[in-house]
Amino acid sequence: MNKALIALAFGGLAIGMTEFTMMGILPDIAKDLKIDIPEASNLIALYALGVVVGAPTLVAFSGKYSPRNILLFLMLLFFVFNGIFAIAPNKVLLLTSRFISGFPHGAFFGVGSVVAARLAKPGKEAQAISIMFTGMTIANLAGVPLGTYIGHHYSWRITYGVISLLGLITFLAIYFWMPRMEASKTNNVWKQISYFARWDAWLMVAVIAIGTGGLFAWISYIAPLVTDVSNLPENRVPVIMILVGLGMFFGNIIGGKLADSITPSKAVIIGFIAMATCLLVVFFIAHVTYLAYPMAFITGMISFSIGSPLQMMLINNAKGAETFAAAAGQASFNIGNTLGAYLGAIPITLGYAYNYPSLVGVSMASMGAILAYIFWKKVVRAKMNL
Repeated sequence: MNKALIALAFGGLAIGMTEFTMMGILPDIAKDLKIDIPEASNLIALYALGVVVGAPTLVAFSGKYSPRNILLFLMLLFFVFNGIFAIAPNKVLLLTSRFISGFPHGAFFGVGSVVAARLAKPGKEAQAISIMFTGMTIANLAGVPLGTYIGHHYSWRITYGVISLLGLITFLAIYFWMPRMEASKTNNVWKQISYFARWDAWLMVAVIAIGTGGLFAWISYIAPLVTDVSNLPENRVPVIMILVGLGMFFGNIIGGKLADSITPSKAVIIGFIAMATCLLVVFFIAHVTYLAYPMAFITGMISFSIGSPLQMMLINNAKGAETFAAAAGQASFNIGNTLGAYLGAIPITLGYAYNYPSLVGVSMASMGAILAYIFWKKVVRAKMNL
C-alpha cells in the first residue's frame, strides 16, 4: 500500500479520536471542571463550529501552496491546539483551543481526498480515498473506546495528550512519506469560493447535510436505545459501539469499491436507500434483545459506506475547486451531525421511546436518496449528454 495513503489514514485516526472521544468522556470533563454536562457539551458544538468555519477558510486561502505543505500545516495546528486543550488551565483557553482544534478537520479531509485521488491508479480513486477514511473507522473501532477508558480511569487530559501526539505522528508520517506535489497553477481563492455560486454546489451540501443526518439521528441515541429498548445492560454498550465501529470499517471499504464500480452518484443513492431501510428495520425490531448486536454492525456498515462515494461526487463536480468542495463536504457532514441529533431528539422530548429517532433517520436518509437522485439526473447525466 502507498505509504502516503497510510499517512493520511493516521490523520483520519487522530481526527476521528478528537471528534468522537468527547462524547464518551463528557461526564469526566464536566466533573473535573465542576460544570454540568449540558455546559460541557458546548465543547462538542464548538468543535463542530470549528470544522464548519475552518474547512472552507483554510482551504480557500492555502490554495497557492503545495498539498504536502498544507497537510503539514494542518497537522501542526492539530498537534498544538489539541495539546493546549489537554493542559488548558482555565475555561476561556479550554473553549478557544477546542474551537480552533476543529479547524484542520474538514481541510485535512478535503486536501487529503484530492491527494489520495491523485495518488491512485485510474479507476481506483474512491478506494484510495476510502483508505484515508479507514483511519476514522479505526478511531471508532479502537481509538475512541481506548480514549474513553483512559478518560474514565485516569484523566481526560491524558486522553487528549495522546490525541495531540497522534497529530505529531501524522505530521512526521506526511513529512517522510508524502511525495512533493506542485500546487495547482489555476488555483486561486476567488475560483474556490465561486464554486458556491452554483446551484448544484448547494444541492450537494443538502445531499450530505440531510442524508448523513440519518446516521446521526440513530447513533446519537444508541446508548439509551440498546439499554432502554433492547434491554441490554449498560456494560454491553461498549460492545455495541465496537460492533458499530467494525461495521463502519467494512462499510468504508465496500463504499470505495462500489463507487469505483458503478459510479459515485449511484453508490450514494443506493447507500442512502439501504440506510433508510436498515433504520426502519431497527425501529421495528429494537425490542428484540439478541438482534441488537448484528443490527449495530449492519447499520454501521451501511451508514458509513457512503463516505468515499460522497467525496468523489464532490471532487468530480468541482473541477478547479476540488479541494474546496471536498472540505466543504466535511463541513456539511458536521451540519448533518447537528441536524440528526437535534431532530432525533424531538420524538424523545414528546415522550416516545428511543427507537423513534431511527424513524427520523429514515426520513433524512430517504430525503438524501431523493436529492442524490436529482443531482444524478440534473447534473451528472446532463454532463454525460454534452
